[in-house]
Amino acid sequence: MLKDSFGCSIWVAFLLLFSVLPLGGLRPAGRGPSWSFLLFLLRLLPGPASFLNVSSSTGDITQKGYEKKRSKLIGAYLPQPSGVEQPMAPDRRTAIGSSSSRYHRRRSSGSRDERYRSDVHTEAVQAALAKHKERKMAVPMPSKRRSLVVQTSMDAYTPPDTSSGSEEEGCLPGGGTPSSSQGSISMEHWISRAIHGSTPSSTTSSSSTQSGGSGAAGRLADVMAHAHVGESDQNHSAPPDVTTYTSEHSTHVERPQVSTVPRSTQKYGNAELMETGDGVPVSSRVSAKIQQLVNTLKQPKRPPLREFFVDDFEELLEVQQPDPNQPRPEGAQMLPIRGEQLGVVTNWPPSLEAALQRWGTISPKAPCLTTMDTNGKPLYILTYGKLWTRSMKVAYNILHKLGTKQEPMLRPGDRVALVFPNNDPAAFMVAFYGCLLAEVVPVPIEVPLTRKDAGSQQIGFLLGSCGVTVALTSDACHKGLPKSATGEIPQFKGWPKLLWFVTESKHLSKPPRDWFPHIKDANSDTAYIEYKTCKDGSVLGVTVMRIAMLTHCQALTQSCGYTEAETIVNVLDFKKDVGLWHGILTSVMNMMHVISVPYSLMKVNPLSWIQKVCQYKAKVACVKSRDMHWALVAHRDQRDINLSSLRMLVVADGSNPWSISSCDAFLNVFQSKGLRPEVICPCASSPEALTVAIRRPTNDSNQPAGRGVLSMQGLSHGVIRVDSEERLSVLTVQDVGTVMPGALLCVVKPDGVPQLCQTDEVGELCVCSIATGMSYYGLSGMTKNTFEVFPTSSTGAPVSEYPFARTGLLGFVGPGGLIFITGKMDGLMVVSGRRHNADDIVATALAVEPMKFVYRGRIAVFSVTVLHDERIVVVAEQRPDSTEEDSFQWMSRVLQAIDSIHGVGVFCLALVPANTLPKTPLGGIHLSETKQLFLEGSLHPCNVLMCPHTCVTNLPKPRQKQPEIGPASVMVGNLVSGKRIAQASGRDLSQMEDNDQARKVCDTFIKMTLSIFLFLSEVLQWRSQTTPDHVLFTLLSSRGAITNSLTCLQLHKRAEKIAALLAERGHLQDGDHVALVYPPGLDLIAAFYGCLYAGCVPITVRPPHPQNIATTLPTVKMIVEVSRSACVMTTQVICKLLRSKEALAAVDIRTWPPVLDTDDLPKKKPPQLYKPSNPDTLAYLDFSVSTTGMLAGVKMSHAATSAFCRSVKLQCELYPSREVAICLDPYCGLGFVLWCLCSVYSGHQSILIPPSELEVNPALWLLAVSQYRVRDTFCSYSVMELCTKGLGLQTESLKSRGLDLSRVRTCVVVAEERPRIALTQSFSKLFKDLGLHPRAVSTSFGCRVNLAICLAPFALGKLGTSGPDPTTVYVDMRALRHDRVRLVERGSPHSLPLMESGKVRHSNLHCSTRDCVAGPEGVGGIWVQSGHNASGYFTVYGDESLQSDHFSSRLSFGDTQTVWARTGYLGFLRRTELTDASGDRHDALYVVGALDEAMELRGMRYHPIDIETSVIRTHKSITECAVFTWTNLLVVVVELDGSEQEALDLVPLVTNVVLEEHYLIVGVVVVVDVGVIPINSRGEKQRMHLRDGFLADQLDPIYVAYNM
Repeated sequence: MLKDSFGCSIWVAFLLLFSVLPLGGLRPAGRGPSWSFLLFLLRLLPGPASFLNVSSSTGDITQKGYEKKRSKLIGAYLPQPSGVEQPMAPDRRTAIGSSSSRYHRRRSSGSRDERYRSDVHTEAVQAALAKHKERKMAVPMPSKRRSLVVQTSMDAYTPPDTSSGSEEEGCLPGGGTPSSSQGSISMEHWISRAIHGSTPSSTTSSSSTQSGGSGAAGRLADVMAHAHVGESDQNHSAPPDVTTYTSEHSTHVERPQVSTVPRSTQKYGNAELMETGDGVPVSSRVSAKIQQLVNTLKQPKRPPLREFFVDDFEELLEVQQPDPNQPRPEGAQMLPIRGEQLGVVTNWPPSLEAALQRWGTISPKAPCLTTMDTNGKPLYILTYGKLWTRSMKVAYNILHKLGTKQEPMLRPGDRVALVFPNNDPAAFMVAFYGCLLAEVVPVPIEVPLTRKDAGSQQIGFLLGSCGVTVALTSDACHKGLPKSATGEIPQFKGWPKLLWFVTESKHLSKPPRDWFPHIKDANSDTAYIEYKTCKDGSVLGVTVMRIAMLTHCQALTQSCGYTEAETIVNVLDFKKDVGLWHGILTSVMNMMHVISVPYSLMKVNPLSWIQKVCQYKAKVACVKSRDMHWALVAHRDQRDINLSSLRMLVVADGSNPWSISSCDAFLNVFQSKGLRPEVICPCASSPEALTVAIRRPTNDSNQPAGRGVLSMQGLSHGVIRVDSEERLSVLTVQDVGTVMPGALLCVVKPDGVPQLCQTDEVGELCVCSIATGMSYYGLSGMTKNTFEVFPTSSTGAPVSEYPFARTGLLGFVGPGGLIFITGKMDGLMVVSGRRHNADDIVATALAVEPMKFVYRGRIAVFSVTVLHDERIVVVAEQRPDSTEEDSFQWMSRVLQAIDSIHGVGVFCLALVPANTLPKTPLGGIHLSETKQLFLEGSLHPCNVLMCPHTCVTNLPKPRQKQPEIGPASVMVGNLVSGKRIAQASGRDLSQMEDNDQARKVCDTFIKMTLSIFLFLSEVLQWRSQTTPDHVLFTLLSSRGAITNSLTCLQLHKRAEKIAALLAERGHLQDGDHVALVYPPGLDLIAAFYGCLYAGCVPITVRPPHPQNIATTLPTVKMIVEVSRSACVMTTQVICKLLRSKEALAAVDIRTWPPVLDTDDLPKKKPPQLYKPSNPDTLAYLDFSVSTTGMLAGVKMSHAATSAFCRSVKLQCELYPSREVAICLDPYCGLGFVLWCLCSVYSGHQSILIPPSELEVNPALWLLAVSQYRVRDTFCSYSVMELCTKGLGLQTESLKSRGLDLSRVRTCVVVAEERPRIALTQSFSKLFKDLGLHPRAVSTSFGCRVNLAICLAPFALGKLGTSGPDPTTVYVDMRALRHDRVRLVERGSPHSLPLMESGKVRHSNLHCSTRDCVAGPEGVGGIWVQSGHNASGYFTVYGDESLQSDHFSSRLSFGDTQTVWARTGYLGFLRRTELTDASGDRHDALYVVGALDEAMELRGMRYHPIDIETSVIRTHKSITECAVFTWTNLLVVVVELDGSEQEALDLVPLVTNVVLEEHYLIVGVVVVVDVGVIPINSRGEKQRMHLRDGFLADQLDPIYVAYNM
């Protein structure tokens, strides 16, 4: 005992020491001294060493075998990691059960599709991966929310199925316990730790499980401290970024939550985390991952592309240049190969019907077909006599018992569907021959199990195009079809209406004795139609003539040497392909006995077909390579196997190059069981050409089969290069015999004209023979291209006068006329000019540890077209017990292996839960359906890895800046080059005249009075005296009721009391700043005018949200501090909120200035009201947060404020008799002016609707407009979007409630961005039925320097204003990226619609307003010069250079004296052909985007809204999107309104659409919940706040994908 223990210890120590050797350098035995020394030591070791069973006689152990045996030996001596069970040793006392149970035990740890197995290829892949280990790429692992991880893993544990890795048919179920596979994983994990001496570093897969920084993050902050993303080419500073806290307001307040599930509000900002100047969070895990991604992308995987520069705005995709060193064909032109002459045998029947009649009458008791049950016992024996009589019965009934005598349903030549299950070949055979006897055309199809079967709809389209109205089926199948509530079979999706006809004899009438079918010789009539599924999923029907069917049977009989009464075992599908040709047609012609082994029996007992060969001493068997592999798995302990009776083993998929390993392994194992090498006969076939070639059975066992080892690199260029097996990238192929008798075969180029290939060139095989298909039913064009091909030689001469048929097979003709197949056209993927076969990619992926990660070897490989080139996509089913990290590491290794072996990058690798890929009827992966799900975003993967940076090499050439090019403009749509400024002028206020003369007379007095007053405080005092009872403001509640109103006198008196409050309690002096923290309402208005009366400068501030004080209160405090407010005025409710515990936790209450409660006002008036001495003194400060997250306040003087109000009054024709509905936030910009100032100046009544009330009642705004018969209304995009989404399905109910919008003359959207055409058009169309005129909706444009540059309500009827209709132009998006404008037609590729923001507004009294576009050729910065411009920025530090730069800019040429203000926006001007009421031509301003938000990528300027619009269109579940850049990586954030399982579907869709439409590669895709993207009160996205929140890891994303 001690001795054994000591020996085992020595053994373990030895193995652990030896495992330190580099595995990549080990070679098989006999090739180096290391293995010889190992074998010598193995013989000396006691105990477990004998288990290796290694002797000098065998002397052949591969690296893979060594690893496997090593793990088994030392597994019991190694400690198990926590959470992983130790693998259970098999109980040797258990009696040996059936072969199926043994099969399940051996497959307990998973399996792979052995169609793609090759030891040479596996070792090549491992060697390639070993090279990558030395320079392991740091691939950032995606972040996944914990709930998504748990949900995915739970969904993955689905019941076992009968699925397969084969596209065509399935493999067997592998039961077993998870412990065995887990044990093998833990084993390798432990060994890895022992070898490397440390635990491998792991990256967290859940954003909620780990957080915190690393050393990399700190280094990243130092590196990125000077990075500036999206800088403009104009050299001017931005407004001061005084933001040190979070976003301006809570997402919850400003953004209506679509989801009703409450969740914690997202926090953004950099208050405590940011330690660098540009806001980089030092402790951000996300930033570290992005830096990891950047470092990985810097590693060159291929020779870098040259740097291209283009001076034109055309973006041309880079065309892949051919490699001058690529292999080219060098052989002579091939000659067509002719098969041996088809022999004429005297006793061959003239048709198959005649053969059936002969055998049915001469040998009625001869067995024709034997079917098996699931236990392997004979279920039914169909004799030739029964087949003949029952077929006659079916023929008589379908001709005479369907329909009436005068109008029968079926006539000769009509098509009939045959719907029979795979376990009932007898019923199918009877129905098939019954159709032949009745001269109707059978169309065999699969049984539709459900109404949503994968590919079932396409089958229905085929039946419809064939005009099928009758479906023949069996009784059992008819009962198993899905039924409706009434018991009827429902109409399947896409299927025509069918009459289901059961063919069992008991349901049929016996034909009269004098009735016999008319049996004719084989002719050119259609015999049957075989369906074929194309690469794109469409189903075609290949028509086969009767003469072709007969000739094909004769050719098979001659090639295979079939004789009468031979027994053949058929495992294949008997409804199509080789199974139909051998098991149904040729067998009857030769009176053979077919033993049909159903698929259901193979699932239970994989060895059943071999047992039937032994039992019936069958001469021939028709199988696939997967059947041979299953037999290998289950053959052990079967002592009574004898295959000496087999003279031919037809391998139906022998043309697949990866079937060779199954053939070799099967021969090696069963050669001792009587199997001869010459018996294995692979064949090549296709639905179009039937059998193309088959290896003949011979009696010469010394004649070796043809075999070639070809270079995959050569094959990718279509060239045959024989390579040695020492190379990594090789493909071993075997011959499929010679051409069929009576056929002529040639190889033509796959693309273009069918020209003969050279002898060392791979091409498509074409066959000229009678025994081929005739056409695709009903598709004459495709028929001509496939069945009527005339190959030509290099001189252009046709090879033959007869047409050839394309087989869809790729291959070449080798020595001795042997045919070699390298792949299929359907599996061909042409990437960057090189051809890759999908099966080869599958084989490489399966060679990377398939036992651990791939569920039953189920992998689908296909290509998708992205950016005018094919991109490879790999989808695999993940084992349920695979961890996130292990799966991701496997994906990384697969990428490396495919790149090394095939020299091509994988665009997308996705892992889906087990048992979720769509299946074919026989259990294989439905490839086209999988591809369709991928493109639709319905695949629901659990892991995704995108590699666009690696794969996409044909991006457009980067742009080179041209610094010497001067500004230019677009006038009337033409491009005007040179140093010329585009400018437009508004109307002069001094020359303004009203069109309505009567109104002009009536308002003369008012105009004269207003011209006297320069200050709004004076205007209010005047109105309180002249029209004291005139209502200026009306505030509505969420129910539409009037909450409060203010007349001129009421507002004046309340303002006086507030002024007295400021003087008494505030002790304020002239010019002191006062922060007004009020909710939207009348208190804010009164407080504003109270400040003016007291001589103070008001600053309106949005109050903190009571449910989110921690996020919103710091912003309030920041504005108060930055504005240097001497006191804060607010309501009693907010005053209590500012002193609450929550507020105290957020900010220091002791640093607040005095807070005054205006609910308690003094009753006495101030001694006197303040009157400014100078119109240029400060009236108020306008503080706002831009879309880039920049907080700044601008100064508005009294003169500018009065001029601004006057301009709005005249432009919008506002008079005291008017009522205007305003649904805007009253805190900044034009919203504040319309809410607080314009009514006092113009005298009109303002109906105020707080936007927050619309969250409770979305119809509030429109109901108010209808109820008060408002003609003019102002809103924001957020209000319009809320109405569009919230009232989309309520228009009828609103109409019944009396909502009428027909009186609306102008509906102006107030915005500081490019007009949203889609939203305005949707709004107009939606409410058109309620009376809203489409021309009533218009847009405005303003910014900080000028709050309303464009404000033009457009004409509507006689009462409309004087502006023309808004114009929309379509510009080329590619040219726009180069700051140029090229007008295109609507619907043109890359066209972008731009709607004008309105007409340029008025100037002041002395100089005209001018907007000049000063930028490179067409698009540039918008500058404005106006009397109502803001005076400048209010800054804490008094940075005069900043103020001068934005508000005091001058041109460097031309008019260098005029002072302009920069708006910070890009746009262009276009003079339209439209004229206004005065007869002037209309100058339209088109805003393109904000300069601060524009992203400079690859030398071009991109605007986020364009990319976001494309992304939102990709998937129905994407509700919102925002993009930004970080370290030159494009980050796309999308909001998911749906199940979290859809999150990973969005990653490929987003990446694809940005590539296709914008020629950009997405670096990071972030999927978040609805409402996470921060949006301000104007409906504008706060992208920089979002960026800060993402980098600080505060978004709680559902999924974050880092594209490689």
